[in-house]
Amino acid sequence: MEYLSIKNWASDDQPREKLLAKGLGSLSDAELLAILIRSGTRETSAVELARRILTLAGNNLGSLGKKTVSDLMQIKGIGETKALSIVSALELGRRRNQSESVEQFQVTSSKNVFEYIHPFLADIPHEEFWVLYLNRSNRIIEHYRLSQGGISGTVTDIRLILKRALELLASSIIICHNHPSGNIQPSDQDKQITDKLKAAAMQMDIKLLDHLVVADNLYYSFCDEGLL
Repeated sequence: MEYLSIKNWASDDQPREKLLAKGLGSLSDAELLAILIRSGTRETSAVELARRILTLAGNNLGSLGKKTVSDLMQIKGIGETKALSIVSALELGRRRNQSESVEQFQVTSSKNVFEYIHPFLADIPHEEFWVLYLNRSNRIIEHYRLSQGGISGTVTDIRLILKRALELLASSIIICHNHPSGNIQPSDQDKQITDKLKAAAMQMDIKLLDHLVVADNLYYSFCDEGLL
């Protein structure tokens, strides 16, 4: 069967032309990916390659954000250049979300802490540990990535957390980390770190307000569960 390339489609069906004529909102996820891919193969259009990429990610952009260059190159027709274009675009989207976290954000609940920290922890395949430093009005003075580790853990140094709190004259802190496994339940180690940090912070008249465990679009709050 003769293959019909995208450039031979009706102009309304060509992703780039469709974007220019109708705007970004008119394009499907596959069509947006096809623009990044730019070209297909002799047998497969860029849109079809994009559909295969989405299928690999379970048709979920969050899952796609966790795919590596090597993962994408498993698809026939996706070489290193195309894979790099895709992961770079996804990383730009992630950084855009991070930059939208407003300075002096006021903490009012575990939910809005989650909304603040989620862009930093979403879609990463390894654990990261973040600290939020707050003033007396519960406004965030600084967010700080303390450490990053492997799939199942990261290193937490209580001394570094409190050193920075003193430098910032912070009145309270909130700690957050992610579970790439998707399980939001805290481990025994998570509970031990929380207890140690709470006790050490109290000695310096600094309050540990909460510890959030983030997994995908869910979270566990030590405060909400009565563990603080």
